[in-house]
Order: sequence, then C-alpha cells, then structure tokens
Amino acid sequence: MTQVIDRLIINIAQEFALTPGARNIEEGSFSGEEFLKAKLLPKFELALKQGCSLLVDLDDTEGYATSFLEEAFGGLARKYGSDKVLKILEFKSDDEPLLIDEIKLYIKEANGKPKK
Repeated sequence: MTQVIDRLIINIAQEFALTPGARNIEEGSFSGEEFLKAKLLPKFELALKQGCSLLVDLDDTEGYATSFLEEAFGGLARKYGSDKVLKILEFKSDDEPLLIDEIKLYIKEANGKPKK
C-alpha cells in the first residue's frame, strides 16, 4: 500500500540554524543562499514531485535578517515563479506572525526579477 504524503516540513531552528545569517554564503554562516540551496530548494522540489505542500516552521530562532528571507524565499520565486511557490509553501510563525506577510511580499516581488 502506498502512503500519501500531504505535507512536508522544514523546521529552520532544528534543521538549519538557531541564528540564521545574512544573504550570501560569503557573508558568513547560515546564509539565506545556503538555506535555499541546502534545505529549501530540495524540499520544495520533493513537494512538487509528490504533489504536496511544504510547511516552513520559522519559530524558535534568534530572528531573521530581511536579506536572509529575501534571498531564500525570493530566490525560490526567481527560480520557480511566485504563483507556484505560493501554492506549495505554507508558513508557521507563532513567535513573529508578521514574518509570514513579509516573506509572501518577497516572493511576490521576486517574480521575474534577476538574482541580485
């Protein structure tokens, strides 16, 4: 019997870093670029393949630089388009609920923009 997966999850604090960093890898550890390449992109592509959603749990970190969020989530939208990204991604942010709107804005604004 085949198990149907309806949602994948990334918990940033547990799977990536308690202290997410800046935009690019050369700017230091735990950058948005590193998160995109190492965690977000592979899980997003798996969710696409399996036809399920991807929940990104933003809680329990020390906070996020706007550059981290824009590079990770805007970067994903530059690769796949805003509509597809917004259709697949879900967010959990009990610690800072306004982060969700901020991230969705980065995703929408990134559509069609070249990588910075």
